[in-house]
Amino acid sequence: MMKNLSSGQIRQLFLDFFQEKGHTIEPSASLIPVEDPTLLWINSGVATMKKYFDGSVVPKNPRMTSSQKSIRTNDIENVGKTPRHHTLFEMLGNFSVGDYFKKEAITWAFELLTSPEWFGWDKEKLYMTVYPKDTDAKKYWEQVGVAPDHIIEIEDNFWDIGQGPSGPDSEIFYDRGEDFDNLQSDDPENYPGGENDRWLEVWNIVFSQFNHTPQDTYEPLPRKNIDTGMGLERVVSIFQHARTNFETDLFLPMIRETEKLSDHKTYGTSKQDDVAFRIIADHARAITVAIGDGALPSNVGRGYVIRRLIRRAIVNGQRLGINQAFLYKLAPVVGQTLESYYPDVLKQKDYIAKVIRSEEDRFNETLADGLKLLNQVIDDAKTNHQTIIDGPTAFKLYDTYGFPVELTQEEAAEVGLTVDEAGFETEMQKQKDRARNARSGAKSMGVQRDLLLEIKTKSDYVGYDTLDVDHAKIEDIVENEKLVNQSKGGTVEVIFNKTPFYAEMGGQVADRGVVLDEEGDKVGCG
Repeated sequence: MMKNLSSGQIRQLFLDFFQEKGHTIEPSASLIPVEDPTLLWINSGVATMKKYFDGSVVPKNPRMTSSQKSIRTNDIENVGKTPRHHTLFEMLGNFSVGDYFKKEAITWAFELLTSPEWFGWDKEKLYMTVYPKDTDAKKYWEQVGVAPDHIIEIEDNFWDIGQGPSGPDSEIFYDRGEDFDNLQSDDPENYPGGENDRWLEVWNIVFSQFNHTPQDTYEPLPRKNIDTGMGLERVVSIFQHARTNFETDLFLPMIRETEKLSDHKTYGTSKQDDVAFRIIADHARAITVAIGDGALPSNVGRGYVIRRLIRRAIVNGQRLGINQAFLYKLAPVVGQTLESYYPDVLKQKDYIAKVIRSEEDRFNETLADGLKLLNQVIDDAKTNHQTIIDGPTAFKLYDTYGFPVELTQEEAAEVGLTVDEAGFETEMQKQKDRARNARSGAKSMGVQRDLLLEIKTKSDYVGYDTLDVDHAKIEDIVENEKLVNQSKGGTVEVIFNKTPFYAEMGGQVADRGVVLDEEGDKVGCG
């Protein structure tokens, strides 16, 4: 009988087990890497352990365990469409820096998975893959009680990223049973380790025992290491008898809340709607935790990832009939699902929701017009038997309507179209060149300097407390790079006594918004 455990209980069970084996529980690090320019995000448990494995820092205890929040964005387009793709996930792991090695790692893994005191899984449900030349791993699995026909040799079971530490690995699969068969019995992928739904990979144990030299040889390491990774979301789906990771206590609360916000949509009744529900639940988790760790939406780096996830979720909200800001309402729900191990997320819920709401409001200003243009472009392409959305159009969707090019690519792919990426990049470079030219030149700089010296108004920034300002007073009007008392008509710049818009400064992209007259009509954009 499978134990009925919550995600919080499963996480703690893993950590407690390895603590009993002499491991120190390392707290989850921030998603934002510290002193590691090679990473945009922390993307695995071992990413935070690199300083120990490369010898730059000596750990107080060579045995460590952790549950590390991680983000991977290399296949965002698959999120929601498969049972197990996520942007944010937790990686449970145990690590040995020159201490124990293969025998202990295998023995303890089997004990955790099968002992009634711990996970209590039926050993007949478990299958192990090993590197063909790793006879030790195969021997140790047999010694703990794994049947020979449950040990499968796979040539790819060797962890190697070029020069540096490398070694064989052993993957552990859980057989979910015939109910999860999605392939014919003679399909070449129908085995533990193949691309199928029945045999679920739950744990990977890397035996780092070689140094891959510049001469492309493999020399034994004097100090061998262990690095393991277990996906929490997958393990939770097994304990909670869920067909996918999304039907667990890590995602269902956000899905249920989205149902309430939708136009009478119910999860599980439409394949297309289910994809939208899953995307929203996944992205809400990722952006909530990432913003809590200090990331903010922007047009560059990790900020661009946050912006892309928010806007992808908003578009999928539209598919569920949600036509107003809603994503920010999921931040406290995410916080509640993670409270047992990440209490700071819930404590920051108001701040996180405010950041998300601001980004939602910004995108919603242009979303309807952007979707209208995109749908028109798609219809025209079909009518004219075209297969490509040209670069200038994709750039207009990005620059004018705020559509990340990846979002345009996804929407196009749904109807069999592609986007001219090279053409998009050409338009992007043109814009950068225009901006660079506008900033350069002594005349331009001189005009701006003289104008700034002439402006004496101090505009109070109130954006930390509110996203809109009632009855703001116009203090200065700038027309053709000069201060004027009134405009002759045309485009002008105005300076208010107070503003919720953040100026472009310190690497932060400027805010955008609207100005309304007393009747509530839009009179300009900033």
